[in-house]
Amino acid sequence: MASATALTRNSEGTRDDTQLRWSRGWSLTARILAVNMFAVLMLAGGIIYLDSFRERMLERRAEEAGIAANLMAAAISERMLQAPDRLAPMLERFGKITGARLRIYDAEGARALDSWALTGPTFTLRDPNAEPLRKDIARFLDRIIEGAVGARQFETFAEPAPDARRAWPEAETALGRNAVATTIRFAPDRTIIITAAAPLGDGSVLHMTTDARDVTRGVRDERLTLFVIFLGVLLLSLLLSSFLARTIVRPLRRLAIAAQRVRLGRAREVTIPRFQKRRDEIGALSRTLSDMTAALRARIDATEAFAADVAHEIKNPLASLRSAVDAMGNVKDPELSARLLTVVRDDVQRIDRLISDISDASRLDAELSRVRFERIDLGVMLATLMSIYETQPATAGVTLAFARPQFGSAVVNGDGSRLAQVARNLIDNAISFSPSGGLVQVTVARVGERVLMRVDDDGPGLPAEGTNRIFERFYSERPEGEAFGKHSGLGLAIAKAIVEAHDGTIAAENRIERGEVKGARFTVSLPATQ
Repeated sequence: MASATALTRNSEGTRDDTQLRWSRGWSLTARILAVNMFAVLMLAGGIIYLDSFRERMLERRAEEAGIAANLMAAAISERMLQAPDRLAPMLERFGKITGARLRIYDAEGARALDSWALTGPTFTLRDPNAEPLRKDIARFLDRIIEGAVGARQFETFAEPAPDARRAWPEAETALGRNAVATTIRFAPDRTIIITAAAPLGDGSVLHMTTDARDVTRGVRDERLTLFVIFLGVLLLSLLLSSFLARTIVRPLRRLAIAAQRVRLGRAREVTIPRFQKRRDEIGALSRTLSDMTAALRARIDATEAFAADVAHEIKNPLASLRSAVDAMGNVKDPELSARLLTVVRDDVQRIDRLISDISDASRLDAELSRVRFERIDLGVMLATLMSIYETQPATAGVTLAFARPQFGSAVVNGDGSRLAQVARNLIDNAISFSPSGGLVQVTVARVGERVLMRVDDDGPGLPAEGTNRIFERFYSERPEGEAFGKHSGLGLAIAKAIVEAHDGTIAAENRIERGEVKGARFTVSLPATQ
């Protein structure tokens, strides 16, 4: 089953990575935007808190209105008993002090006194149809916000006609319960109106009406401030998200597209962006991917060259083998047949040697990438190796000399078996080039932070034109008289690969004394360890 980021094929038969670019880039952009918007949404949540604050303010104002009505009712009741003729001035004074409309309904429910009839209106209820558009917008936003947060809705306030006690439910409740009763309503212009009623003791009721316009105005001002802050933070978050998307998502998208094209086998035609001016993790990632791609190209080229060299090297003995086999069918001379059979055997051995060395060379990189390095004392390792060489007939006529270093002074981190292979390759090479009675000297010493291993021989030295090529695969420059095909030309190439895998270097040069070449010298340099 194809995934959401699966690549599709276009009309030319190649796979298109457009869907990959969109899905990965959008996913990271969405995450950045979500993180930045989280704080903005938390700020927007202040609207809910603001509405809760408004509810608490209204409840407190209603409670204060009830207390005020109860206190005035107590004072009015006392005045009604002592000086009923002074009741109107008292009601007028209370109306001016509180800014409310005070009405007294008698025992029959009719309006007996009204403070506005004495002082005039202390507040005004506005007609929404006569107000400017901005007020309509403010009321519309009030409804939207209150509906979104689930705010409590109040009844609509309207002056009753006729004005009687029964038109006010809170007045009936106060009289029936003999306690203060309050109610909160909305005026037509959404001004909050708070009414409170308190019994006077003789069947009459004091009714107080006051507006809480300041609460509405304060809440709107706070909402406007919060909204402006919200817009500012939202704009800032969007700009930050855009900046992060431009500096993070887009470079990563370019790197992902390039890496995808490399994966599809287009490594030679793809240039990985390096972002040289960036000194952050993305810059480091781009340069690492670029270097990795360059290494991959080099590895692919080396593999192709190696495959071509292998084919060429195997074709030579195969051609010789084919010629010998074809000739054997037509040859009647036993002596010539025996010589052809010897050629066949030599070619088979040569092919077997080539296949073995090629197999070892092809496994080398994979094995070195998995091996765990350990502390190796090159002095001890070479001492053991030299003792083995002294017992082998292949060294007959060649003297081996080993300068043993101080114990523990030539310690390196590496794979012991592979480092021993390097030493064997160099020593075998030196023995094969040294004449009978020649000397092969092996020395190991620590110089500063490096451990140097040298192998010197008394052979003819390195040809001037071949010094730079002796570490190439299948390059072989053998001494005169040696039978052709006894060496595959991979020994020094394998030794170089092993040394470089140990962060070391290997070099070859001629030993020159008094202007005369006395032999060849191979030097291996490895980082020392304590």
